[in-house]
Amino acid sequence: MSVLRTLAPAKVNLGLFVGPVRSADGRHELVSVMQSLSLADELTMEVGAGAGGAGEGGAGEGGADEVICPGLPGPAEDNLAARALAGFRKLSGWRAPPVRLHVHKRIPLAAGLAGGSADAAATLRLAARASGVEDRALLLELAAGLGADVSAQLRPGRWLAGGAGEQLEPLPPPEGELAVLLAPFAEGLSTADVYREADRLSPPRAPAELQRLRGALREQLGAGAPSGASEELLGNDLQAAAISLCPAIEGALAELRGAGAAHVFVSGSGPTVVGLFTGAGARAALERASQALAGRRPAVIACTPVDERAGAVLEDL
Repeated sequence: MSVLRTLAPAKVNLGLFVGPVRSADGRHELVSVMQSLSLADELTMEVGAGAGGAGEGGAGEGGADEVICPGLPGPAEDNLAARALAGFRKLSGWRAPPVRLHVHKRIPLAAGLAGGSADAAATLRLAARASGVEDRALLLELAAGLGADVSAQLRPGRWLAGGAGEQLEPLPPPEGELAVLLAPFAEGLSTADVYREADRLSPPRAPAELQRLRGALREQLGAGAPSGASEELLGNDLQAAAISLCPAIEGALAELRGAGAAHVFVSGSGPTVVGLFTGAGARAALERASQALAGRRPAVIACTPVDERAGAVLEDL
């Protein structure tokens, strides 16, 4: 039996702008820069160690794949990692014996940090390595069908995303110091609920406006750290909706702002609040902020940006 392992980095959105719903699949058009973080789940895949017995999606000879994710609500087969594994089996034609997939959660659930999407992307990397079918076009096709954040997380780093998240342009990593402080909440928010509330509160941005913002994000955030980006470009069209559903977010925004963060905003669909510390002394400023907020519960989480090396698949010998 061989064991493969990889990390599934969380992400934050540096700017998130929402357009109309697409008639083809019911998803919103969006523009965003997705930045992977050092906060990460860990996934292991034991090849040839599945649970046995028939299961939806199958596993080839000898039974069904097994997905183990303690602490995740609902049946294991319903989570995105399980769906990614079943989808890979189906689309690639991989018929090898079953595998056992362990998802060790560190990313808070329903937090706007794309933890489930990160797990799905990591599962696809593991399955590609285990099967020998390391076809990026196939993985991108699968990722696009699983959710808006999965495609960018196939290869951690910094991506300019369009469409419903599947149109990706790689951006260079941040230059200089960039540190990130996350303020999570004990209770999460449903992404679908936040989008519905956003649609209720204000009309979506027009396609031409999304294109303008995409170009501005490419120009400003493509040059390195977000310290040179305007407040407009670090905005989040879902923030008002997240606050409407979880008013306590306002307090967390004020906490991080008071602790010295250069930019403060809601991550994705929330409720996690992000504080960015940029430029010379960013890590020292992050440490001071972490100490100032040491009594907060849930505790704040200090992070740094990561690149594709964070998603490397390793094999235990």
